[in-house]
Formats: sequence, C-alpha cells, structure tokens
Amino acid sequence: MEQTRHADTLPGDAERLPDRPRKGRGAVGNPSGRYERETRHRIDDGWGTANPLAGDPPPLRTTVTVDTGRTVLTRNTSPDIPFDRSINAYRGCEHGCVYCYARPTHAWMGLSPGLDFETRLFAKPNAPELLRAALAGPGYKCAPIAMGTNTDPYQPIERDYRITRGLLKVLDDCAHPVTIVTKSALVLRDLDILSAMAKRNLVKVSLSITTLDRGLARRMEPRAATPVRRLEAIEGLAQAGVPTGVMAAPMIPALNDHEMESILEAAASAGASEAGYILLRLPLEIKTLFREWLEAHKPDKARHVLSLVRQTRGGALYKAKFGERMKGEGPYAALLKGRFDAAIRRLGLDERTIDLDTESFTPPARDERQMSFL
Repeated sequence: MEQTRHADTLPGDAERLPDRPRKGRGAVGNPSGRYERETRHRIDDGWGTANPLAGDPPPLRTTVTVDTGRTVLTRNTSPDIPFDRSINAYRGCEHGCVYCYARPTHAWMGLSPGLDFETRLFAKPNAPELLRAALAGPGYKCAPIAMGTNTDPYQPIERDYRITRGLLKVLDDCAHPVTIVTKSALVLRDLDILSAMAKRNLVKVSLSITTLDRGLARRMEPRAATPVRRLEAIEGLAQAGVPTGVMAAPMIPALNDHEMESILEAAASAGASEAGYILLRLPLEIKTLFREWLEAHKPDKARHVLSLVRQTRGGALYKAKFGERMKGEGPYAALLKGRFDAAIRRLGLDERTIDLDTESFTPPARDERQMSFL
C-alpha cells in the first residue's frame, strides 16, 4: 500500500482507499495542506496490504528538525485572547490531539495538518538565546508571555530537548511573568523554577483536561498524559505554591460536554484555583480531520455531534468571528456557558488570582559583542 501524488485523477484504474486509524496517533489521515497544488491518496499497490484483515497500518516514526528561525516572540492583537505575546518552543505536537486548532499551521511549511503535524516536528534549541536577546531590546516593555498557545511546551520531545526549561530559566533570571497551558505531567519536572517564580508572583499554570474517560482520551489525544496524571500535576503544582488552573477544553457537543462539571470538580479537589473552557473549534483543515476521526472512532455519534456543532456556529462547522469563536452562539452554547458559570461559582473557581508582577522585570545584560549603530 502506498501514497500517490496526483493533480486531478488517480493513475490507471486505481481506487482511492479509506484511511485507517494508526495506534498512538490522533489524526486518521494525512491530507495535503491547503497551499499544495497536488493531493495525496492511498491506493492498492497489489501486494495485499490494502486488505483490512492485514492488521494495523505500520507505525509512523516521529522525526524532529531543527528550526533556525531568528525570532521567538509571537505577537497578536486578537481581542478575545488575554495576552499579546507568546512563545512556542516547537512546531507540531506529538500529543496528537485530533481537534487541535494549531494543526493548520503545518500547511505553511508544505506539510499536512494531519499525521504530519504530530510526526514531523520542529524544535527551536536556540529559543532561550533568542528570548534573552528580545528581552534585552531597548524598546521592550514587560507583559506576561504565554506558553502553550499553539503547541504544548511539555510535549514528549521536551524530555530530551529541554527548551521549555531553558526558556523558564531566562524568564526567572529576568523576573519576567509567564503563563503556561499544558496537557503534560512533565511540567512537574520544573517545579524548582516554577515554585521560585510563584513566590514572586511571576507564573500561572493551567492543565488542559478534555475528558476523565481514559479510553476516550487515548483515542482523541493519544500521546498526552492520562487524565489522572494531569490531575496529579495540578495537585503537585498547587502543593508547591504555584497558582494552578484547569481548562475544560475543548467541550465537544454530545461527546464530552456531559463531563464539564465532573472535570471542574476533580480539578478543584486537586487544588485548582481558576477555570476556563473553550467550545470545539474547527478552522480550515480541522473540519475534515475531525469528521474523519468521528467516523472512524464514533460512527454512531458522528452525525449528531456535527449537527450540534453547526447549531453553535450559525449553521456552519466554524465561524472565526471575534467574541464568538471561543464560546459559540445559539441555545446550546448559552446552556454550556450557564452550566460552566454555575459550576465555577459552586466550586469557588470564579475568583481569579491577582495579576502577575510586571514591575520587577530586569532586562538581561545586552551582548556587548554586538556593536550599536548609535
């Protein structure tokens, strides 16, 4: 069985074969990105590997390429995002969350938002150095930096690359505030830095918990920490004095939405002090990838789930309008918000902690080897 690239038609009399789930991976298929002139399809190569009785498709190996970019801070002006700058130590994410809204970014590099996004990763080992240079810039003004906004800063390859830890060391040295969102218990590795920063009101951490159902989590976000390990991470952070929240995200109609209160209760019991949620978002290629995943793993629910999603998006599968894209619209979205608001009031998760300290920031010393033009 092989993949064939073509423009308009399949070669000869070959028939396109449906993709099948791969063990340990979230996306089912690997469709070409929206900027590509060609598309890829699986066909029967005559060796019998197309037989569904032949067993699981062969495993896909994760590869990591060094990203040699010259900048590390990403700026945004979105009115419904509570930060204006972020850092992503990696491109792509091995966690493989099928619903991840960051998947379409892989198309910018000529790769697929599908399986490529979770198997062909890019690491930025010079990110701490670039961050130090950015913070030393003469016009830099301090505001919290967000980590985990596009890809998880504690995805599996962080164990070896340790880029996130390097970034935290720079921020700690400069007394610069940071917020972190992750699905990984690996965050506990950096408790030494995080607890020290917390004592100076320089850090908040949120664990994203989509479901408490281990089986659903394994299929939907296959290489992220199990729900129990994420709750343990909340507990460990809270006990170390690190302000910790929970993101019940994304909430997916008729799939995990019934778990909202259970997730918030479990997180509060573990020590979370804040909470948030996001309604499922399906921008660009994610629409097709998520539909394919539903049909492969939840065929009995697929039509109902997508119907409810459309009810929250004005009849479409996605609308990118600011102010609505995170929470949706219509009766279902209003009901979900009402349930969330009631739950966080009952659990005491509605009292946000104080803002992080931006007054103590001390810029790093500039590299004197770089001569100034002034």
